[in-house]
Amino acid sequence: MRQPIIAYHQDDEGHWVADLACGHSQHVRHDPPWQQRPWVVTEAGRATMLGTLLDCVRCDRGERRA
Repeated sequence: MRQPIIAYHQDDEGHWVADLACGHSQHVRHDPPWQQRPWVVTEAGRATMLGTLLDCVRCDRGERRA
């Protein structure tokens, strides 16, 4: 189920995590060459992606928000 990004936070290792409207979260790493997300490394870049829909696998599995 696609859910919009509403905010971000960093995990214990300093990786960026998108907070989704459903209450779940998802890592949004920029880890070339595997993951190309240069927008995640700046505050301005992250701001431009607010509202972007990400596929929430946890919603797809029917998991409730923690």
